Amino acid sequence: MNELTDTLIDPHLARPETRTTACEVIRALLAPLTAKNCWSLAQQAGHSRPYRIQRLLSQAGMDEKALAAALRDYLIGHLGTDDVVLVVDETGDIKKGTRTVGAARQYTGTTGQVENCQVAVYLAYTTPEAHALIDHRLYLPASWSDDPARLRSAGVPEDVEFETKPELARQMIATALARVPGAWVAGDEVYGRNPGLRSYLEQQRVGYVMEMAATDRMATPRGPLAVKELAVLLPDAAWQKRSAGAGSQGERFYDWALIDDHTDTAGVRWVLIRRSRTSGELAFFRCYAPQAVPLARLVAVAGRRWRVEESFQQGKNLAGLDEHQVRMWRSWHRWSLLAMVAYAFLALCRLRELARHRPSSGLVALSCSEIARLLHALFRVEHDLEHALDWSVFRRAHQAQAQRCHYRRRALLES
Repeated sequence: MNELTDTLIDPHLARPETRTTACEVIRALLAPLTAKNCWSLAQQAGHSRPYRIQRLLSQAGMDEKALAAALRDYLIGHLGTDDVVLVVDETGDIKKGTRTVGAARQYTGTTGQVENCQVAVYLAYTTPEAHALIDHRLYLPASWSDDPARLRSAGVPEDVEFETKPELARQMIATALARVPGAWVAGDEVYGRNPGLRSYLEQQRVGYVMEMAATDRMATPRGPLAVKELAVLLPDAAWQKRSAGAGSQGERFYDWALIDDHTDTAGVRWVLIRRSRTSGELAFFRCYAPQAVPLARLVAVAGRRWRVEESFQQGKNLAGLDEHQVRMWRSWHRWSLLAMVAYAFLALCRLRELARHRPSSGLVALSCSEIARLLHALFRVEHDLEHALDWSVFRRAHQAQAQRCHYRRRALLES
């Protein structure tokens, strides 16, 4: 932890008190709290009130862009640059009101339907041994970007304009490729169906495997056909059993088929089809590489996409990535960034332990969840009874004041 904070936190926070608070927040984010917000983190850190953490998120001197760049470089340096797949995906946080920056009725994969939520696009850096989140962008729907007053009220910088999710993804990918030009890119339909993003990657000669819709059409001698129709026409010999990588229950075997789509001086493009060996369910992927690669390579890249889902799950469950109770642009970015740092610490701890101590027979490898449990058990923070009682009094006094304000506002509305 000291190495991480010395490298990432100290150079990018102006004052010693701010650096101390940031380190306390990162440690508190890794604690097994039932809820993670400014109040619970402050109580866990031993503060008497939440004001220091609230100030860190909203006002303290912090260079967020430099900190984000340092986190990206730190992770790339420790995870390595061999066999890298950059995985882009978005995640949504359900919101009750509309004043939280970016909150609007929009589709979120978190629930699989349209919700009042806040959506952010993340980039995961994956290798065969480890993965972590290295970059993020908050998506602002048009209902926000077209409303200058609303943007000002949430503290959104004046130079921020509407950008689609694929455009946000392109920005993050471009930044990462400056360090790892040989990386592949993976993503779901939102990104695989965007011709601008695919064109950019092909111009950079960056290989990709990204999902496409079953109804997307391809030119054939019979005329344009949907890829799901092509899958039905494939002979049995076209399908090969391959593993998409190990999961929690062993190797994830599917049947795979590859359709040669187009080859020119820019590279080779295919359509990759995945078929479940149990349900027969199909998934389709657009693929590109500067030169021909075997089916096994495309399958490996496609299988790496699930790592971003694991990163979201672990980042939320272990580091409070989705528990920010903040409304402003700056506060959201700072909370998310500190949660990414906390999660990166767990991912690197796991990688180092696996390198030093391979699991013994009869034991599974250390997971990020187990490391978080061990850290809490070995470095447990105990507070006295007076500290707990003082926080109880503070919470109830604050709730009483909120209750009075609510009753007063309600009385005014009814009068």
